[in-house]
Amino acid sequence: MMPPSSIEPVAQLSPAERAALSAVPAPCDLPTHVEVFEVGPRDGLQNIASVVPAAVKIDLINRLCTLGFRRIEAVSFVHPHAVPQMADAEAVMAGIDKGTAQIVGLVPNVRGVERALACGGIDALNFVLSATESQNQRNLRQSIAESLDALGESAALARSAGLPLRATISTAFGCPFEGYVPPERVLDIAERCAALGAGEICLGDTTGMAVPTQVYRLFRALALRVPALPLAVHLHNTRGSGAANLMAALHAGVAIADASIGGLGGCPFAPGATGNICSEDTVHMLSGVGISTGIDLEGLIVAARAFEPRIGVHLPGQVMRAGSSLGALRR
Repeated sequence: MMPPSSIEPVAQLSPAERAALSAVPAPCDLPTHVEVFEVGPRDGLQNIASVVPAAVKIDLINRLCTLGFRRIEAVSFVHPHAVPQMADAEAVMAGIDKGTAQIVGLVPNVRGVERALACGGIDALNFVLSATESQNQRNLRQSIAESLDALGESAALARSAGLPLRATISTAFGCPFEGYVPPERVLDIAERCAALGAGEICLGDTTGMAVPTQVYRLFRALALRVPALPLAVHLHNTRGSGAANLMAALHAGVAIADASIGGLGGCPFAPGATGNICSEDTVHMLSGVGISTGIDLEGLIVAARAFEPRIGVHLPGQVMRAGSSLGALRR
């Protein structure tokens, strides 16, 4: 039996939150613009067994910086023994020509924040923790309560350096170790993150366990719980529901979506985690339904095709193989 979570809901759901979780209200209108937050250089590469040279990472990031992305998660400041692929974060940062793009570094603790601030060039931080004790221990080797304590310190450091900090709650829709994750727990952790100084809340479907109704209801409830903060979604396409889950999040009012070039991705600490939703596929779908992203789709397709042979891994993205069909929609 798994140990009970040390983070319990501080209050019962409000009637409005309960309604959002138990029924599907009429969907919100789709946003006219969605920010596609590129996470390929970090989340996309971290699960590859062979080390990708820093020069290849730098070339990829520099190319992505020319394609219209507002934010790119380029590096992770985790312990090198935990994720060897990210051990060269400082070297990668030194070679980036970011232009107008903001470079984001993932941080799991205060030490990670200190490294990020010391290396320079970082424009924002993404603090990660899990919605379940089992995954938090596996990924971060500490309890959720300890992660929240670290978040408070990290937010203070980021604030003193003038850097925005996002909190990403992984396994928000299901855990490979514990299975069902109570929505109340996710909402409570998100509320705690907001109180501790996070300026944006992202819910992660770490192993692709979510279904659209679940995504819609949880984000509707989350918008009521932290109404002042922008919300983001981080989806993996493990079971083929990534695009449907993204549309559900958008109908719930979310307008920030993480995605990875070529659909590369995975988590070395979450069994069964496969790639993130694919950046090219996502931009193509959003453009097809009339949602702007500001991303150069053709340039992104070219970049994905060029990147694949350099890392020696098959990329699961589909638009990079089939090409765009948007021209047919405009006839």
